Formats: sequence, C-alpha cells, structure tokens
Amino acid sequence: MRTRLTLFFGVFVVMALSNAIVPVLPSFADSSSLQGAIYAAYFLGAVFSTLPAGILSDRLGRVPLIRLGLAITILSGIVLSVVSSPYPVIVIRFIEGVGAGCFIAAAMSFVNSVPEHERMSGYFMAMLNAGLVTGLVTAGWLSAYFHLPVIGVMLFTGCAVIPACAAFFIREVPQLATAHDTRLLLPLVSGYRWLWYSSVVMVGITGVVISLYPEFSGASSDIAGIWIALMSVSTIIAVLIASRLSLPPVPTIRWSAVLMIFGVMIAFYSPSGFIVIGALAGIVMIAQMAFLAGVKAPQGFAMGLFSTTSYLGMAVLPFLAGLVADSGGFFLAFCTAAFCALTVALTIGLCACGRPVS
Repeated sequence: MRTRLTLFFGVFVVMALSNAIVPVLPSFADSSSLQGAIYAAYFLGAVFSTLPAGILSDRLGRVPLIRLGLAITILSGIVLSVVSSPYPVIVIRFIEGVGAGCFIAAAMSFVNSVPEHERMSGYFMAMLNAGLVTGLVTAGWLSAYFHLPVIGVMLFTGCAVIPACAAFFIREVPQLATAHDTRLLLPLVSGYRWLWYSSVVMVGITGVVISLYPEFSGASSDIAGIWIALMSVSTIIAVLIASRLSLPPVPTIRWSAVLMIFGVMIAFYSPSGFIVIGALAGIVMIAQMAFLAGVKAPQGFAMGLFSTTSYLGMAVLPFLAGLVADSGGFFLAFCTAAFCALTVALTIGLCACGRPVS
C-alpha cells in the first residue's frame, strides 16, 4: 500500500504540479516564445536527469531516486510560488523538471520490472495523466476564482508532501535490483533510434498544442484548462485499454502517427482534436513500454532513455512551435507539428523493433 501510494499518488502530484502553471502562462510572460520557454524548461530539466537517474536506479536502487525526486519537486514548488518574473521562473521550472526526471525514471523502472508490468504501467500512466488533468482544471479554476495565478502551484506542492513522507517507509524489492552493463547503451540507442524519435515527436506534439492553446484561443484560464484536460482524459482511457492488449510496436506507432496528422489539424479548428491527440499519444506510450519491458537491458536504463526522449519532445517541440507561431502564425506552427507526425509514419518502419538488444 505504501509503495503504491508513493508511486501512483507521487506521479499524480508531480504531474499536477508541472501542469498547474499552464492555464496561467500569460500571467508570467507576454510572448508565445517566452511562454513556450517556461513550459519547455520543465521538460528540458527532465531530459538532463532521466537517463542518469535511470542508470543510478540500477546501481543504487529505485527508492533513493524516488525520494530525491519528490524532495526536489517540493522545494522547487515552494520557490515557484513566490517568483513571477519570466526568466527566474524558467530556471525554477528547469530544476523542477530535474526532480520529476529523477522520480519518473526510478518509478517507471520499478513498475516495468514487476511481473504484472503491463497492467501496472497502465495504472501508472493513467495516474500520470490524471495528474495532468487535475493540475490543469484545478489550477485554472482556482486562479480564476481567487485571482491568484500561483494558487494551483501552492496546492500541489503541499500535496507532494504526502508521497514524499510515504517514500521513507518503503523498501527496495530485492529482485528488482539488476546489474548495469554499459555495453548495452550503444545498441539500445542506435538499434531503436526510430523508436526514440517517435517518442520525441508523438509526445512532443501534445506539448505543442498545450503550450499554444491559451494564447491561440484567447480563452480564460479555467476554460483553457478544461479543454486541454480533455486530452489527458482521453489518454487515461487509451492507456487503460491499450495496457490490456498486445500491440505490435511498429504498426501501432505508424498508424497512430498518420492519425496524429489529422488530430493536429482538427485541433487548430476545434478543441475536439485534443481528444484524438491524447488518445493516440497514450496508445503509443503503452506499446513502447510493453516492448521495452522485453528488452534484455536493465529497466532503469531502458526507462530512463524512454523518459529522456519523451521529455526531450516536450522540451524542444513546444519551444520551436512558439518561435514558429511568433514569426509565421499559429497555423504554420500547427502544420509544422503535423509534418513531424508524418516523418514518424515514414521512418518507424526502419526501426529494429522486435529484435533484442545484444
């Protein structure tokens, strides 16, 4: 019970805190590029921490990294509650991302190492996306009601104390420990490079529409939060269903990428496109996690690399989309995201998915 509280409620509050700033991005910066930078800085921090955290979790155990990640999350949330200037906020978001990366990599390694990993990964990803939904909706509603942009950040920082305390009462399960072999690094990176690329793009596209929508739509923070939250709701449903199916990685990713093109363009004209985007991203993530669970490599290493590529997409694509939106308009930014999805559909067939790392 304490382990599930730490893992599932932990990922819930970490993600809720990360998204609590999204509905109120215009309160921290005026331009789309600065708003994109604030949003992306969190994921850039996670990019730098997830792979090292995954490797360390194989060497030192998952629990110490889980504790460290939650501690950094709480401290960064406290500072973020009292700072409003855009550039310091970017730095704080980066540090918050480092903490999230430590927690996510270790927690996903834990989940993907147990026998019932497919079902557990479904629950874990569902709670992750439930946190995103709750962060968006709650922060948006509270900021509109109390006229205080950081109230959502304050709320979820306080909630993070619960799993942080519970983490000190859990123990490393002995059979989860695995030997780390650095010789697997190059085959894992190069052999599945198009799988990693698909992770960058397919997850990054969700960040593009999330970061652009508040400024693009002109909607109030609470309405923007609700519409964006629908994307995470569709992801929750998709991961719970997909985690009970055996999905072949390459065909699943290819067709999801094709459908993602239409989802992105629908999202430009109607928020209903968010539902399509969220569901497709969820299906792809579960297929990728199920495949990596069977790879002959330490799970901390594999999931650290998987998390790194996912966060890289969330860091790079929204920032680039913000630059495109500032210079060429929102329609061009959405078209660019759709083109990225097309490149996934064209290249995923070149992946070595299905062949074990050797």
